[in-house]
Amino acid sequence: MKKNQLNISLVVGFISVSCAAPLFLSRNSFADGIVTDVAVDVPAACTIAGTVDTPHTREMESGTYREDIGTTTFKVICNDNSGFSVYAVGYSNEKIGNNKMLATVSGELAPSFDIVTGTASSGSTSNWAMKLSPVAGTYAPTILSDTNGSFSSYHIVPESYVRVATFPNGTDGTNGSAFTSTYATYVTSAQPSGTYNSKVKYTIVHPANEAAPPQPQPSTAGCITYYANASTAQGTMGIQDKDDAGNDLADEASVTLYASNFSRAGYGFAGWSDAYDYATNPNAKFYGPMETITVPEGTTANGLSLYAVWIKSTGSLQDADKVATLCGTGTGSLTQAPTNGTANLSSVSALTDQRDNQTYAIAKLADGKCWMIENLRLDNQYTVGNNQTDSSVTNASLSQGYNPSFIGLAGPETANFDDVTTPNSLYTTETGVEGKNTISGDNQGHRFPRYNNDNTSQRAANTTNTNANTYSYGNYYTWAAVIADTTHYDDGTHNTTSICPKGWSIPQGNNTSAGFAKLDVDMGGTGAIQSTAEASNRWRKYPTNFLYSGDFESFVSSSASYRGSSGFYWSSTTRTAGNSYDLRLRSTSVRPSTNSLNKYLGVAARCVVGQ
Repeated sequence: MKKNQLNISLVVGFISVSCAAPLFLSRNSFADGIVTDVAVDVPAACTIAGTVDTPHTREMESGTYREDIGTTTFKVICNDNSGFSVYAVGYSNEKIGNNKMLATVSGELAPSFDIVTGTASSGSTSNWAMKLSPVAGTYAPTILSDTNGSFSSYHIVPESYVRVATFPNGTDGTNGSAFTSTYATYVTSAQPSGTYNSKVKYTIVHPANEAAPPQPQPSTAGCITYYANASTAQGTMGIQDKDDAGNDLADEASVTLYASNFSRAGYGFAGWSDAYDYATNPNAKFYGPMETITVPEGTTANGLSLYAVWIKSTGSLQDADKVATLCGTGTGSLTQAPTNGTANLSSVSALTDQRDNQTYAIAKLADGKCWMIENLRLDNQYTVGNNQTDSSVTNASLSQGYNPSFIGLAGPETANFDDVTTPNSLYTTETGVEGKNTISGDNQGHRFPRYNNDNTSQRAANTTNTNANTYSYGNYYTWAAVIADTTHYDDGTHNTTSICPKGWSIPQGNNTSAGFAKLDVDMGGTGAIQSTAEASNRWRKYPTNFLYSGDFESFVSSSASYRGSSGFYWSSTTRTAGNSYDLRLRSTSVRPSTNSLNKYLGVAARCVVGQ
């Protein structure tokens, strides 16, 4: 009688999510009045490891059933007090969701003879199944059920991630939490002799109620499809089916990607990846949100899926010690981000602005400085009546999307912001009102900020072209707002503070030893005008991630211009009474510091640590 050899191999995957949870120790007060604070950060960390007790390989006779095909013991070590969950999915041929046993007959792959998953019971077709069991004497997890039954009995292998086990609390570092896996199969007498192989991938997430791991999404032939890659993300995006010239996408054509319209509370957006599992995939490619790329071969036939790269916040932008650690050179510091688009997440972090709880991805760029790699989104969100100084400004002004009563983030709001915010004044409106000034008599309402979505704080409903009102464009600010000038900016002077979080600043302009020009030189540019597409793209690539976010020509007529084709970013360096140096990007040129803008225009802002 012919014998068919059945091989089941196992892949163990793990995700370790770091959730910084400060543990504050005692505060000691001494006779001389000196007070010391001692704090220890203990990040939540969980790992899963598998030990094969008996190999998942058996030789079977056709027309028979066989259970207990090998045993692997999994051990989870997790200090998250909120516990962890284990997810499982078929992983044949290194493809998430493939839950077949792949047939090799007469030395060649034979898909028509692949064995599908089932309950491993007798029937008209061959099938195979998986089973999990808790290990007694440990912090044994609960084995779960779904609509197809319990995984404590032989169960079909999932084609998408399914939660199969959970444990509600943290475990110790020695015994951990343990469970076993085993498999069973039934083969009909018609199954030809050969070798049949499959894999199951197990992944942990924590806390226990965390969403399922990401998984691949469908693409549309000839198009780029953008995915948020997280169930907690907000926003929608349309597919991209044209290149920069408006032609249908084709193999080897170049295309400028769409900026992200997704957001995720507590996470910074670092760019796009061609891999849904970028965090553990060494072959993942990273792209800037508006990088110009060569369309990968096969996009015409199969399409291309791009996934948002999310970085979880590890603390506060205003935490000087945290920033110093990340931006320094010692243990725990960020590595300098590579400029070749490789998946190196050790060079990227994310921090949260205490003023409005917006989270930004940050990276140590080529100049060795930590930069935000997202546009500033700080809004004017305070109620009418807080420090109202201009009785001529009425509630009707709110219809234009700003709050006329708001003058600064410190001062009247010191109870909320005095420990985390550099005092600043964030808009100017008209001559003759204390604390408000204009440029050369222009009184067109230079207020902070101009929302990017036609004067509302709502995200665009759908991003279908690069000129759409896109979340990641951030907000638009006058020069007075970004450098926090409460006294003058028509005579060329300005305060040393800025709209940035405390400890951060607006980059300098027209200075090859600091700011935009220094970064350009360190990235391989000249620090001056460069008229090539490559020079422009250098700024839009991951991880630098600058955008064609355009500007607002007039804060009265609300005319947004150049979105999707040009990018403008304020520097802190004034050029003339009515102009300031800026970073300027167009499709075939970059001007890091030599051009200037009228100070009343509304353009984007980025922040950097130190100069």
